[in-house]
Amino acid sequence: MPDLHALMKKLQKKNDSKIVLLVSDGLGGLPQEPGGKTELETANTPNLDELARKGTLGRSIPVLPGITPGSGPGHLGLFGYDPLQFNIGRGVLEALGIDFELGPDDVAIRGNYCSLDEQGNITDRRAGRISSEIGAALCEKLDKIEIPGVEVFVRHVKEYRLVIVLRAKGLGGNVNDTDPQKTGVPPLEPVGENEASQKTAELCKEFLNQAAVILKDDHPANLLTMRGIAKMPEIPTFEEVYGTRAAAIAVYPMYRGLARLVSMDVQDAGQTLESQMDCLEKIWDDYDFFFVHYKYTDSTGEDGNFAAKVAKTEEVDTCIPRINALKPDVLVVTGDHSTPSKMKAHSWHPVPLLLSAENARFDACQSFGEAECIQGGLGQFEAKYLMSMIMAHAGRLEKYGA
Repeated sequence: MPDLHALMKKLQKKNDSKIVLLVSDGLGGLPQEPGGKTELETANTPNLDELARKGTLGRSIPVLPGITPGSGPGHLGLFGYDPLQFNIGRGVLEALGIDFELGPDDVAIRGNYCSLDEQGNITDRRAGRISSEIGAALCEKLDKIEIPGVEVFVRHVKEYRLVIVLRAKGLGGNVNDTDPQKTGVPPLEPVGENEASQKTAELCKEFLNQAAVILKDDHPANLLTMRGIAKMPEIPTFEEVYGTRAAAIAVYPMYRGLARLVSMDVQDAGQTLESQMDCLEKIWDDYDFFFVHYKYTDSTGEDGNFAAKVAKTEEVDTCIPRINALKPDVLVVTGDHSTPSKMKAHSWHPVPLLLSAENARFDACQSFGEAECIQGGLGQFEAKYLMSMIMAHAGRLEKYGA
């Protein structure tokens, strides 16, 4: 396989074009019954539908056919990084998302507070989605954990999420998750894939043992699971590969971390879609590429709430006029993966995608939805090729060869 990044570096050229990548997290869905409509097709989205009529549609595959992606691989693919080559641990992304500076001796861990019953089985993987105030207070208690020979940092992220960083020489970052991804069973034991990672796994066990004592009276958050145990990788910057000045407008820490991982400038964009649009307008003259992230089409899908996901999809639609008013040369609307409310989880289904640009080859699609995207002119492709299509539509790629 050719090195796509090397090719992008060779062909990239500068111009004044503006690009917006609007990621509605978990956008893809499924109908509740055969022959029905998905959440996106059910939603009233006049602005997206108008954009679809003036643009071209398709479907992206986040990793490979049949592979269900996490949010990290899903976004890295959209940014043009092969998620099979750049497998980034979620702990790293969460740590970067809260501006924790990771060093070479650090192992970062994403934590989820969870609920255990008297038998030690998980009854709720997210501890009832406790408030951020409760989560932050619990982190202060856990930050007092001490392990000989190791620096331990515990930081709150949002609601039931936290980050744990273990700092010591000789630690490995290849340790399994302790979240079994289901209820009614106990958390998994941490196990390392090699000697250095097993050293990390033993430290994780000690941390969890102490955490169990500290949190025993704090139901529903009376323990935590560990996910994405990893070290900071080496990865080329977005500007190095694509030659664009990129800004990230994201609310949730993990997605800010993903952007920071590839050296986008992460903006302070408030907590609402409206404040994100305010930020986009404010910085429009300062950057070439704008990554805008919206979370709630994913979380409502994971909750299995079809109607709520429809409502959140309609909220995304309301921001399109403000983006269009800025006259971007390329506007892409898509998701990082599908999260059908019918499944209450991420899925392997291809993700609907809309590309609007002056020199797009228009298709016959009249609305933005999964069925229309199957008929769209972009066809079905791996997400890692989206950036080369964006760059081409923005006039930012030279001709290849004579």
